[in-house]
Amino acid sequence: MKKKNLYFIALSILFLISANSCTDLEEQVLDETFSTKLTDKQTADGLIAPVYALLPNIYQHTTYFALQEITTDEAILPYRGGTDWGDNGIYIALHQHTYTSNTANVINTWNPLVQSISRCVTALASLEGLNDANVNLYKAEARGMMAYYNMMVFDLYGIAFRKDDPGKTSEILRGKEAFDFIVSELQAAEPNLAEKTTVGSGRLTKAGVWGLLARMYINAPVYKDRYAANITFATEDLDKVISYCNKIIDSGSYKLSTDYFSIFGNNNHDNSELIFAVDQRHDLNGHNRMAYFSLSGDMYPLPAYPAANGTDGPGITSDFYQSWAKAYAPADPTVDPRFFQDNLKKADDGKTTCADPATFKINRGIQRGQQYGLIRVNGVFQKCENGQLQVGPITNLSRNRPDKKVIHTEKIDFTPEGSDYSSGYRVEKYEFSVESTSGRNRGMADIAIVRLADVYLMRAEAQLRKGNNAAALADVNAVRASRTATTPPPALTSIDLNSLFRERGFEFYWEMLRRTDMVRFGKYEDSWTEKTNTDKFKRIFPIPQTAIDGASNLKGYLTQNPGY
Repeated sequence: MKKKNLYFIALSILFLISANSCTDLEEQVLDETFSTKLTDKQTADGLIAPVYALLPNIYQHTTYFALQEITTDEAILPYRGGTDWGDNGIYIALHQHTYTSNTANVINTWNPLVQSISRCVTALASLEGLNDANVNLYKAEARGMMAYYNMMVFDLYGIAFRKDDPGKTSEILRGKEAFDFIVSELQAAEPNLAEKTTVGSGRLTKAGVWGLLARMYINAPVYKDRYAANITFATEDLDKVISYCNKIIDSGSYKLSTDYFSIFGNNNHDNSELIFAVDQRHDLNGHNRMAYFSLSGDMYPLPAYPAANGTDGPGITSDFYQSWAKAYAPADPTVDPRFFQDNLKKADDGKTTCADPATFKINRGIQRGQQYGLIRVNGVFQKCENGQLQVGPITNLSRNRPDKKVIHTEKIDFTPEGSDYSSGYRVEKYEFSVESTSGRNRGMADIAIVRLADVYLMRAEAQLRKGNNAAALADVNAVRASRTATTPPPALTSIDLNSLFRERGFEFYWEMLRRTDMVRFGKYEDSWTEKTNTDKFKRIFPIPQTAIDGASNLKGYLTQNPGY
């Protein structure tokens, strides 16, 4: 087969992978004999694109987000009004840790991950022999991304796939063997990866790999012994965390953002804090729904699009809210600019005000109490006498209850009252896309995978676990002090593991880090709103039954995780 044909082999992957992934990671490919005009550069470019293509699918609100957030003390998604978001109980099962190998979110997160591993293997094999200046760079990216996808599978499902030849069956690794493999692959990719100056945060760079390696080493005791009664951190692993974090910080290529919410804004692609992210600029077909997922169904953020609204999805638990309230009492949590950004400046008396449609933006952060927004009647936004838009208290008009105001309460659970459409404090961390005609399409904000604040807080954790409290406190306060676009949160005067865990919640809520953090801090078996399960086997998810069935012809090849 001519190497020019490899471009079409890569493209065929986009269309020929079945919905249920084949566990041995084999791909169906076609020999497109008509591809005779492509240059080696075109072929190489065509091979690297599929390596990143499924990241938006993985980071959807119902896939990776659901596994990393709905399963924790941060997020809960009840049957809204007793019917909406029922989905056969999958979100209740996730939150209560009663998920099984047939739970849809478990399957739908697994599939694009193993498909992406396969694409990386195909790219690596097909790039060999091409005469293009980017070949070594692309091979490093494919290898690093293969390691990253394996890292995600390892974190979620407890296994990794080692595979060099697209035509052969992959080897399944667990425990320390999987850990060492992923680390070695990231390290092998790093020398040929680009610096930040030549590619953006949507591509894997040297600093991106350093951040992923720091994350591997901070989780090393968990990854090497999933069900340990006591998680013990080795000094050499903590030193590795510090070393990799130092490389990023000392490079000077990244800066902590002065404006916290700009990290998650529509124009965040060049934000100085993002090291590695899911690039959404080129992908305007609906993958990024982070902004609409939690927002009230009667909140309409865009004057240009009267059909774009929220969906009354998950809220934060009262447990997580109370971590904020208790930390800042007797002051309100809004003293921390990460908690809330008031863009509406509503009238104190709650009456209707007017807003310029060109500058109108809804509030960001954690939304409490009576909600204010555009007044929409029969699909039309109401106007003031001066032609501006009316902004006032919104009601449950879309739920046929115009008499009932949208008041977000702290109480949210699986009771009828706690499952009401307006129950629960909501999260609007990622900015609602100004391109979205429905709230469910044309996402814009890049989704953070590794950002500089996490590098500082991983280094702080490593220092703290080594007994260097002063260095840990300095790193935590460096992040706090950086948010100078508004008054930054007050500096902490002391630090311990509990307060550091709380700080990670304040900084990274809704960013798909919580489950991994809870396991590492020994809190995943704790009880919180509507969750009492203490089974340590739930630290990882079951391997989907569809994958086990798909590999049934290979006796003993793929075995279920303990406890399922």
